[in-house]
Amino acid sequence: MKSIIKPISVRTTFLLSLLLILGLSVTAQNKAQSDNLGILSFESETIDYGTIKQKADGIAVFKFKNTGNSAIVITDVKTSCGCTVASAPETAILPGESSQIEVNYDTKKLGTFSKSITVLSNAAEGRKVLKIKGEVVKNPSR
Repeated sequence: MKSIIKPISVRTTFLLSLLLILGLSVTAQNKAQSDNLGILSFESETIDYGTIKQKADGIAVFKFKNTGNSAIVITDVKTSCGCTVASAPETAILPGESSQIEVNYDTKKLGTFSKSITVLSNAAEGRKVLKIKGEVVKNPSR
């Protein structure tokens, strides 16, 4: 019986080995680069307001720590709508330091809400999405 499987040539074996070595080298370089970056470690990435009364204080705080090996600079914080305002630290967060991002949701509108806050920085994960959610209910005293 004839074999239909062709033997792999030396040239093919060499090329496959070279590709494997190059792939491992790139992986090692990426790991070395990520080892020298800051890491934003949030206590929580979602804040649930639960039930909140209409026109109540809509402030929430996302606390985080830089658990990486390099300073983190937050370059921008974007919210998914005009009903949410967020503020971030204006100075670099050094390795081991903690800080926070303050979010203020406008509680005038009744009903459930789910909004996102996108944090852009030079951290290992350059784009981090945080979420707030809850339900605004009518305040009986107003």
